Amino acid sequence: MNITLDVDEEVVRKVRKIAMDRDTTLSAMVRDYLIWVAGKDGTEREAHIVQLEDSFRRLSRDMGTRKWAREDLHAR
Repeated sequence: MNITLDVDEEVVRKVRKIAMDRDTTLSAMVRDYLIWVAGKDGTEREAHIVQLEDSFRRLSRDMGTRKWAREDLHAR
């Protein structure tokens, strides 16, 4: 897939030099960055879900049967 970006020529020039110093191309740097961002998002989300589920397992307690109604809590 091709993507068209509007980037300042000076920025492109600087990044092309960085790419050359790293023995790669501007396109490869952009592609690698997008792959990293896409993978990071899913990985971070999954890690948060695992942490949350672990917290529920460790911290949940049996509270027994509820013997009150919501209206009882707000009665004045």
